[in-house]
Amino acid sequence: MKIFAAIRALRPSRSGAGAAGSHGPKKAPIVLGAALAALAALGGYGAAQLRGGWPLATATAAEPRIPPARSPPGSLVPAQASPQSAPVPVVLPRLQSVTNYVVITGNAAAVNAVKLVARVEGYLEDLHYQDGAFVKKGDLLFTVQQDPYREQLQQAHAQVLTAQAALIYAKTEVARYTALVKQDAATQTEVDHWNYERASAEASLLSARAQVAIDEVNLGYTEIRAPFDGIVGKHLIDPGNVVGGGGQQAALAEITQLNPIYVVANLSEQQILQIRQNLSQHRLTLADLHKVPVDVALSNQTGFPYRGTIQYVAPALDPQTGTLLVRGILTNPDRTLLPGFFVRMRLPMGPVNRNALLVPDRALQADQGGRYLLVLDNHDVVEQRYVQLGELVGALRVITGGLKPEDRVVVGEMWRATPGTKVTPQPISIDAAIGAATGTSGASAPSTQQ
Repeated sequence: MKIFAAIRALRPSRSGAGAAGSHGPKKAPIVLGAALAALAALGGYGAAQLRGGWPLATATAAEPRIPPARSPPGSLVPAQASPQSAPVPVVLPRLQSVTNYVVITGNAAAVNAVKLVARVEGYLEDLHYQDGAFVKKGDLLFTVQQDPYREQLQQAHAQVLTAQAALIYAKTEVARYTALVKQDAATQTEVDHWNYERASAEASLLSARAQVAIDEVNLGYTEIRAPFDGIVGKHLIDPGNVVGGGGQQAALAEITQLNPIYVVANLSEQQILQIRQNLSQHRLTLADLHKVPVDVALSNQTGFPYRGTIQYVAPALDPQTGTLLVRGILTNPDRTLLPGFFVRMRLPMGPVNRNALLVPDRALQADQGGRYLLVLDNHDVVEQRYVQLGELVGALRVITGGLKPEDRVVVGEMWRATPGTKVTPQPISIDAAIGAATGTSGASAPSTQQ
């Protein structure tokens, strides 16, 4: 800046033109020498800047420097941590026995459901239960008019006594006339007659005794009892009405057995073929079918809390639906399952796989290529590994392909484990990984997973 000021000083001012004329000859050499010295200094400074590698423009126009903004006192500045510096939790696949299953939707159905009807004619005398009550086998439910049937039973007993007396008398006469014939005091015809009377009395006695049995049965029909343990629905006919007459089969009520209970579903043709393939085309006998387990759950339940066995498999496909009916049976002591409930049934599709690999289900990720896991190689470098999935066992997923028992699977801090980067592995157990998943949401720190 001093150089440019010196050059401007060489110019004569307009106001001082006359004065310059009087004093110029004396001051001109001095000013000219100062300007030359300034130019020489400028040339030396520029050469020094060029030797130092700085552009000339830097010396002539320096940009102003803005100081960085200072944080207010007490504020925390986040640290720029390297992704490889923090540990990444990894687990080894769990090796355990699992079974491949097929899950189908079905319905619960009653093992027994009976409509109670009057088997003899008469007035309905009494009702011995409350609608919807749970009853035991043999409990009295209805009573039909009993007096006529009780009297008929008494009459049948009297006929038995008459037949017995006639038989005794016939036997006595046969013995008497047999002795008289030997003494030539009676004819053989009379002996034959009494033999006939004896046989007729024996037949009459048998008939009378049969009638007694019939009348006892009819009298027993006047009492309608529960045929099994179950729940009786509301009564359909009130006491005082005539029931059982003229071939009438009107139901008095309906009783349903709830323990045990059926679960019924239909398998598609593709599922049947897959099961056969898993069984190596082996055909199961009826005894084998009764040993096949079936797991059941209601529509609002997780898992399969109820277990039974296969009880029946239809011999052929339904031509209208193209499905095969499968029926299981299981105990229902608390009557949790009711007929008509929608249920989920889980059936085994083959033998037990005793060397299945399982990993936490939350470790799986997906993209357009499918489902994959993040696995570390021998150099702790993250690798994206596409896998084939099996069924879900609790919080673990069966891996049927693409994974080896010695592979280390990343189960947390996914944002650090970018494929191709080297990380610091932190081995943890699968149980710890599952516990961290249920206790926290998202990617958990390694300290929370232990």
